[in-house]
Amino acid sequence: MRDLAAQALLPVNATLGAALLVLLLVAAATAAVFRLSPDGSYGRAREIVVAEVRAAAQLGVVSLAIGWVIHHLAALFAFLLLMFAVAARTAGRRITENGSWWWAALPIAGPVVPVVTALTLAGLLPVRGIAMIPVTGILIGGALTATVLGGRRALDELHARKGEFEAGLALGLLARDARLEVIRPAASDALLPGLDQTRTVGLVTLPGAFVGMLLGGASPALAGAVQLFVLIALMAVQAIAVAVTVELVACGRLNRAESAESA
Repeated sequence: MRDLAAQALLPVNATLGAALLVLLLVAAATAAVFRLSPDGSYGRAREIVVAEVRAAAQLGVVSLAIGWVIHHLAALFAFLLLMFAVAARTAGRRITENGSWWWAALPIAGPVVPVVTALTLAGLLPVRGIAMIPVTGILIGGALTATVLGGRRALDELHARKGEFEAGLALGLLARDARLEVIRPAASDALLPGLDQTRTVGLVTLPGAFVGMLLGGASPALAGAVQLFVLIALMAVQAIAVAVTVELVACGRLNRAESAESA
């Protein structure tokens, strides 16, 4: 029944494969023609192609693995740990290329671990792969996005407004406080995607959790309740992730070679 519902939404056939290929070429060609890269090169177009090919390969492997993982507790926690490690590495390398990248693991683990633990202890999230993998994955993904956006905006702002940071030091502010005055407003923009998604849910988009539950046979009321839970948990995780990221940048833990001012 579920397979029939999924096929009704998006049939898996040659037409789907052709559509995916066309969309990939459109995305890559647009990035190439308009030079949508920081340095005006074709780099972003190549990244799009590589990312899409990786996504296809990874989803293929994960689709096969999850069927086994959900029935073995040790494998479940190993899979969740792998998800976290990949997210931390991805976030860190998006923010900086120096050795401080590993600090990006903290704003991801910091909010996700206690939220998932609390939900599990409260009985709202059963310790089963079919429940823990999608919920934890959504929260890790949200923390990853917030960390990357917050970290990049904070470090970009700190570099662009270095003079204001130095002026703060001249006025007697501690290095942490001087950085905070510069980076906090910019880093707060990392919360905007989550806020917009929450504000427009049901009006502009129907998120995956909601649609997935409907396809699985759940009532609209139950699907809506679960989606609301996901959105609120996601906002909590993202808010904490941005706050921790800002603190790490302010303390100089998460930095770039050109913006790592002496404390």
